[in-house]
Amino acid sequence: MRWIAHLDMDAFYASVELLRYPELRGRPVVVGGARPPEIQADGSRRFVALRDYKGRGVITTATYAARALGVHSGMGLMKAAALAPDAVLLPADFHEYRKFSRLFKAAVAEVAPLIEDHGIDEIFIDLTQLAEAQAGVRAVAERIKSRVREATGLTCSIGVSPNKLLSKLASELEKPDGLTILTQADIPGRIWPLPAGRINGIGPKASARLEALGIRSIGELAAADPQWLTEQFGAHYGAWLHAAAHGRDERPVVTFREPKSLSRETTFERDLHPRDDREALGAIFTRLCEQLAADLERKGYLAKTIGVKLRYDDFRIVTRALTLPSHTRDAQAIRRCAGRCLKKGPLERRVRVLRGGGGGPGGAGRTRCPRKRLRAPKTGANWLCPCPRGRRIQRPATSIHRGARNMAPE
Repeated sequence: MRWIAHLDMDAFYASVELLRYPELRGRPVVVGGARPPEIQADGSRRFVALRDYKGRGVITTATYAARALGVHSGMGLMKAAALAPDAVLLPADFHEYRKFSRLFKAAVAEVAPLIEDHGIDEIFIDLTQLAEAQAGVRAVAERIKSRVREATGLTCSIGVSPNKLLSKLASELEKPDGLTILTQADIPGRIWPLPAGRINGIGPKASARLEALGIRSIGELAAADPQWLTEQFGAHYGAWLHAAAHGRDERPVVTFREPKSLSRETTFERDLHPRDDREALGAIFTRLCEQLAADLERKGYLAKTIGVKLRYDDFRIVTRALTLPSHTRDAQAIRRCAGRCLKKGPLERRVRVLRGGGGGPGGAGRTRCPRKRLRAPKTGANWLCPCPRGRRIQRPATSIHRGARNMAPE
């Protein structure tokens, strides 16, 4: 029998902030602002209250105390201020969150090495062999939770079941600091009463359509005639809905995926004009390029095609990209190329969102070098072999977006 775990860090960003500001424990805290707390004369901190926020930012995350007041991730900060005016507003620190992400994943790998990265704060883990060799799946999961707390000071919730779909549902059932183990026999009592939209893969539109058809719970979806579901949603999605409602999922834990892109993005507190706000926009643009170069360095990639995405004040989106003569992760080279991309776009309207990134198409084909096995993309790219001779494995060149495209493992 397979045992797959889904580990989800509890209110991850907010919990990292509480390590930095322990005096905020138990208070409603929202992450997503721009100003850090002020240090006062007596050494204490003066935090920004949510009621004082003015702008159009959104909540990145919130503590459970804040969620109890009705605020949640993705909610506009102004709307959240009406619900929880006394909540503390903190700026997001993604550098710190990525550091803790690496820490908790390394801690898990010490216990269970078969890990599928599913984002900054969640992973899937194949526990099948460990559960058979040790004292059962619960003991292994408890060891993982303990190791994560020791390494980070943070709690996580784990769901364990025979597959990824059920495990992701299970990890939400006893948050925070929960451990839930499900088998197929538990589905009628624990899964079917949940709203259909809790299944990962049933989004807001599909959930609304199901509700319009009289299906609100997972149990009602499981009871629906499979033929009727295919008539309503098409053969592929209809069949998947029926299987998902019955807890069937054969997807394996994938321990490696070649990244298709790396990117950095920022939304401005106010719209910036490419000419009138050139200095401010240029400084932000340079910082994004430096962050992208650091990401490439840390992950061991080189980039060749640099692209920029702009969202204007009328919500129109424009993308521009250029391919460099050779791969790079030099921040200045990326900045020069990104600047040329920016000049190719319309400059008469104010900019709301600026995105830059790097990427390359992942693929199934493999190639070998004397020191390390590499994955080469299906469509190709020039991949740089990591051996001392620096030998290139030549593939047909391709491109992606700023993203940097044509990424090459170093």
